Amino acid sequence: MAPWDSLRTGSNSSIRQSVSFYLTGIPGYEDVQHFISIPFCVFYLIGIVGNGTILHIIHTDESLHEPMYYFLAMLSLTDMGMSVSTLPTVLKTFWFDAKEIAMNACVAQMYFIHTFSLMESAVLLAMAFDRYVAICDPLRYSSKLTPHRIVYIAVFIVIRCSTVLPVILVRIPTFSFCHSRVLSHSFCLHQDVIHLACADISFNVLYGLFVVAFYWGVDSLGIFLSYAFILHSVLRIASQGGKLKALNTCASHICAVLILYVPMIGLSLVHRFAKHSSPIIHITMANIYLLVPPALNPIIYSIKTKQIRQGILRILSSKRVGLAHT
Repeated sequence: MAPWDSLRTGSNSSIRQSVSFYLTGIPGYEDVQHFISIPFCVFYLIGIVGNGTILHIIHTDESLHEPMYYFLAMLSLTDMGMSVSTLPTVLKTFWFDAKEIAMNACVAQMYFIHTFSLMESAVLLAMAFDRYVAICDPLRYSSKLTPHRIVYIAVFIVIRCSTVLPVILVRIPTFSFCHSRVLSHSFCLHQDVIHLACADISFNVLYGLFVVAFYWGVDSLGIFLSYAFILHSVLRIASQGGKLKALNTCASHICAVLILYVPMIGLSLVHRFAKHSSPIIHITMANIYLLVPPALNPIIYSIKTKQIRQGILRILSSKRVGLAHT
């Protein structure tokens, strides 16, 4: 290799290593983005405090050491991971107008956002299986969902979702970004970054479609089949009260599924069929997809699950007693 070739190679590699991206807040509303950040902060606060409270209740109340609540704890951990993954860049964009993000930090954020998103879908599938066994085969519920099997399920979910993305993410630092490096959101998403690359991104696109089809597709199909069997079993219950009681045990999970999948489908449709629509639509859909589920899940389970509601009331009452004694 000629000396100038090595210099050119070294120069290209240094340029690639020093590539930064620029995050976007709300275009056209930069002057009031501090006020716009208030609802974002509220969602983050509810998501982190709410899910942390559910984890504390499940951990401290031994009567909740059952399969259903173990899966709920997994969902809360996943939701907290989702919130923490986006929190730093969103707040620094809206509060400090610090929009630059280094390549490595952007890739790391992409990994955690997409990994926790896949984990949430997988946990919802596990919770659907839990409801299926509880309603369709209640006599063998405790023997089928033993603590050891739940641990195996949790480990499988972590391995399944954490090992699939590095294949495409490690390629991103090798891409050339010769045009705009301004992202569409206040966080890094894979589909957003690769469309800025001046390189062959066909492998990333095809692999991304495979992940969506194989992971989200399989999970959603499994959830659908679980509820098909659940509905079949519920319809065989003689009493109307029994039917309602059985369906009520699934209400929280159904809501969790809807608030994850509906925004995800909406975001996919916007990216696919409304590419030239207002950036506000894209930004709103992406923020709903990433902020709303972690905030609403603890609220839904607190309202619909008696044991969680009682645990929250115990925490509040103990604080009141503590304040009364001080």
